[in-house]
Amino acid sequence: MCPSSDLARSGDTLDQAAHAYHDMSDILPQTEIAKAAYKHAAGLLAPSILSHSIRVYLYAKALASHSASVYSTSPSKHDLLFTACLFHDIGTTEVYNGPSRFEIEGADAASTFLGGFSISEADKHAVWAAIACHTSAGIAERIGELSNFLRVAVLHDFGRKSKAWEVLEPLREGLEGRFERAGIAKVLSDAVVQQAIKRPEKAPHGTWPGGMYRAYLANPEWEGVNKGF
Repeated sequence: MCPSSDLARSGDTLDQAAHAYHDMSDILPQTEIAKAAYKHAAGLLAPSILSHSIRVYLYAKALASHSASVYSTSPSKHDLLFTACLFHDIGTTEVYNGPSRFEIEGADAASTFLGGFSISEADKHAVWAAIACHTSAGIAERIGELSNFLRVAVLHDFGRKSKAWEVLEPLREGLEGRFERAGIAKVLSDAVVQQAIKRPEKAPHGTWPGGMYRAYLANPEWEGVNKGF
């Protein structure tokens, strides 16, 4: 498996991130927490993973709006939705490449980030759980409303059918036109597997990272999207 060139590049510089966020003021929340979350994520994530995270947010936002959820109607709750989406893959970055699965490292990073604001422990935990469980089928959908929005949005971005397909699919062309996919499936799977090669404990059996790591071990010369993705 050759490292993706996208992984070798960091996200935006801090100045670039600020300008980019301003350019997306028509679709992204303009709150202090949201701006800080974007600035942090954009400085670390590979470009295609950042674009994926923005698409996931916009899908999750549509889900919340469709159900008139508090994550749509309350600005403070909406900040939690935005943070969960922007941080859900931040565990793939070197800064957050700790000993646990990338989902848990990302959840911890989001919780620490939110600790810098006046966020309740219950709300921080909701974000933590949504990120930590976003690859756990059947659990993420039922653990809480925020977790369900994130899980369904992630699945939809990768073309997986759900009960929300008719709500979200009309958005796809516009979102992918503005935020290109840029080989996201390969970039993301390579990022997860590269971490597991160095620290196999990050990819335990029965997990999504574990399935991709074992697919890599079975065919390490494979150059396409990981067969366990």
